[in-house]
Amino acid sequence: MITADPRRAPVGFNLVPPPGWDVIPLRTGTREAMERIVRKSVAQLPAGFPKDDIPQARLKLTQELKKVVRRARAKGGMTLYLPTERLHGVALPVSIVASAPIEVPRVRPDTGPEAVLAALASQTPGAETRELDDTAALRSERDVPANAAQGVDVAHRRVEYFVPVPDSTPDQYLAFSFSALIAPGSDPAFYDTLVELFDAVMGTFRWSYA
Repeated sequence: MITADPRRAPVGFNLVPPPGWDVIPLRTGTREAMERIVRKSVAQLPAGFPKDDIPQARLKLTQELKKVVRRARAKGGMTLYLPTERLHGVALPVSIVASAPIEVPRVRPDTGPEAVLAALASQTPGAETRELDDTAALRSERDVPANAAQGVDVAHRRVEYFVPVPDSTPDQYLAFSFSALIAPGSDPAFYDTLVELFDAVMGTFRWSYA
């Protein structure tokens, strides 16, 4: 049940990414954030990295970031979270996208967001209810196989949270989507650990009222 202050709706949210991650706003300040990430990544290149190859490495990273940003924007994303430092020497193939609020009609005029979440849960395999900052939310998890016809180039594990905005009029919802690319023959336990990391990040979720 939503127990936030009924007198006003939140104006935003706060989410704490793991150490070694960066935040890319997708509405304003996107280019500046990407340039900062590229500079930091280039500065972290090994000491023996050929200097003549640095411009090509910078260009490749910039192109990859632009591709990820385009995909996030195409899904209605407003904020993108990416790991920009290696973990034990491994570059994590993951991302988190927070999407802009969307309006969802109520199931019936006399019902609230709980009924909407229940209706979605009944149609979403693997869905379950979680609580984020005293707000009921819907969590779902699934493996998405590669399907070129549907624009899915690489198989990935996807976890999504669907969160109603307290006291919004009309009813609005936020969506948070986590994606981890699945390499052929990889250990499923590795992706389970990445999912646990995302759930821990969502545990830091807090509404902002100012």
